[in-house]
Amino acid sequence: MIRPCIIVMGVSGCGKSRIGAALAKGLVLRFLDGDSLHPPSNIAKMSRGEALNDADRAPWLDAVGAALGTQADVIACSALKRAYRDRIRAQAPNTVFVHLAGTRAVLATRVASRPGHFMPPALLDSQLATLERLQPDEAAIVVDLAQTPAQIVRQIITTGRFGTA
Repeated sequence: MIRPCIIVMGVSGCGKSRIGAALAKGLVLRFLDGDSLHPPSNIAKMSRGEALNDADRAPWLDAVGAALGTQADVIACSALKRAYRDRIRAQAPNTVFVHLAGTRAVLATRVASRPGHFMPPALLDSQLATLERLQPDEAAIVVDLAQTPAQIVRQIITTGRFGTA
């Protein structure tokens, strides 16, 4: 079986890391939290409550694309814009994007329940404004995050035909 390249994407607080780790475990694949690939300048900027711009994100997205398939098979990465996903796909063309989608209210509750995380709740609206929906020509799965983590992982595995959990 060819190892899939999967990006679990969405705005801050949607559960990318938790779902990505559970998905990788269920599929017996390697997981990496894309936040670990941010340069220190990005972490510092977000910690100050400042949104990243495209120039800030470029080296991070390149690192995510380079890590996909080499260091990890499943990576949690916001991948909010089509251009960001295209940049990742330039290095890992067979990437499938799994978008954890939810309402602002659910997301705000989740973000607020993560004390000490470098991404403050104040940046949620900027992330929602930046988010570009997946297009029909993108290999992708959209999952409603209002389900339990086990249901989400099961839906991803079933829908993506990655195997059985």
